Amino acid sequence: MSDAATPTRTYNLGDLLELVAQAAPDRLAVVAGGTRHTFRQFDERTNQVARALLDLGLEPGAKVAMYSWNRAEWAEVFFGCFKARVVPINVNYRYVAHELEYVLENSDAEVVIFERSFAPVVAEILPKLPKVTATIVMEDGSDEDAGAAKGYDDVVGAQDRGPIGNQRSSDDLYFLYTGGTTGMPKGVMWRHEDIFFAALSAAIGPISSPEEIAEKLLPEDFARPALIVAPLMHGAAQWGMCNLMFAGGGVVLYTQRGLDPHEILEIVERERCMTLTIVGDAMGRPLADALADGTRTYDLSGFYRIGSGGGVFSPAVQEALKAQVPHVQVMDSYGASEMGAGGSAAEGGARRFVVSPELNVLDDGLRPVEPGEVGRLARTGHIPLGYYKDEAKTAATFPVDPDGRRWSVPGDFATIDDDGVVTLLGRGSQCINTGGEKVYPEEVEEALKSHPDVYDALVVGVPDERWGERVVAVVQARGDARPPVEELARHCRHTLAGYKVPRAVSYVDAVKRSPAGKADYRWAKETASAD
Repeated sequence: MSDAATPTRTYNLGDLLELVAQAAPDRLAVVAGGTRHTFRQFDERTNQVARALLDLGLEPGAKVAMYSWNRAEWAEVFFGCFKARVVPINVNYRYVAHELEYVLENSDAEVVIFERSFAPVVAEILPKLPKVTATIVMEDGSDEDAGAAKGYDDVVGAQDRGPIGNQRSSDDLYFLYTGGTTGMPKGVMWRHEDIFFAALSAAIGPISSPEEIAEKLLPEDFARPALIVAPLMHGAAQWGMCNLMFAGGGVVLYTQRGLDPHEILEIVERERCMTLTIVGDAMGRPLADALADGTRTYDLSGFYRIGSGGGVFSPAVQEALKAQVPHVQVMDSYGASEMGAGGSAAEGGARRFVVSPELNVLDDGLRPVEPGEVGRLARTGHIPLGYYKDEAKTAATFPVDPDGRRWSVPGDFATIDDDGVVTLLGRGSQCINTGGEKVYPEEVEEALKSHPDVYDALVVGVPDERWGERVVAVVQARGDARPPVEELARHCRHTLAGYKVPRAVSYVDAVKRSPAGKADYRWAKETASAD
């Protein structure tokens, strides 16, 4: 057995980062705004973060919530947590107090690291969260009172930069909070080894030991950075970052607080990015429009790929991008928080994916369907342990087949052809995907029905050219009231993040339900689409 001074390397993501940093210390690792780190510098900074967390008395498996927009510190905390054997918790920066409280309570967070502008929301809920023992504030130019929170630069900068020397484990945990069927997020629990092989190793290919990662790094000429536009509080951005960094490539984090397509293209040109990671049409269409408007020109000669994941990336938007930069490969990828990276579509393809060998399409008996039959996309092998503190949902999503094999079955319906190409048909639930954000109708309906003029309501997603889908309410009002959508949106905004509130409303005499009270969502979608 190794002692603390000579730890055995594992598939802990902190160990893997250290192996890359040792092999390519002077390559660019992270760019975020004015911050630039080589792999050596980034490795040292994450050592400091790990020591700062350990100084708080955190034990292995403790949870550290990150409530922030994209910035260098997000990546530092992400890997620093793993080095300290604690678990970073991704928090949507759009959450209001009610939603934030739920995630922090559900995750058992002990430390909250937040941007100063979010201090009022944190202060509102902290008295209800006795498990939170420390708060750390990052400066963002605001002057909000952060209470007893310690300054990030103070607590991290005071630490030693050298290796931690602790023994980590491939069984250490990685959490990814994702939307739940009730509208509240649920924490997907992965072992480090499983998430690495399921989602974070695509750029290097298979390896048989942690140390082998250093032998699979991209050649230096092909290690120019990728621009990650998506927020790191989403799995798609985390996975994109890790895939590049574990292959010895750098990442540029998009740090603007709002999508500016011309700024994105300027970054690609300035940093000589080879690839760009986006979330579907919500980011793809503004980029295509910016390229086409003729107001600016960009040197994109070294730029070769636009990759999307986490949202609808329609063939029309792919074609619009391709028309402007014909030398660039435009790719759509499939993945799920509960499954990992599923596969990639042929360029311009419409939800047709070449999937990994561990994936299949199963029937209700967890047996492979025949080609052309509809079933549910499923993965075996490297899959999550389950949902944190939810045995019922874990059993439903991660069933065991008659042969004793465990599967991840998140709920995407699909078909498979003779060549193993999968066509995704959509979720069996009524989940709305708007710009890569998941919106669950029941939560919005509850908020709507708390309005005094709303008697009943159903919420659906209707097609939207930019966002993929937009949230529309079908409302049965009380009496003759017809509150405008702006009023309903303001009302919902008290309890919901902005992307969840309705963008349009259709009024009906009565909401159609079955005799048992079950909602008729097909009727609701037809009604909403007709207006």
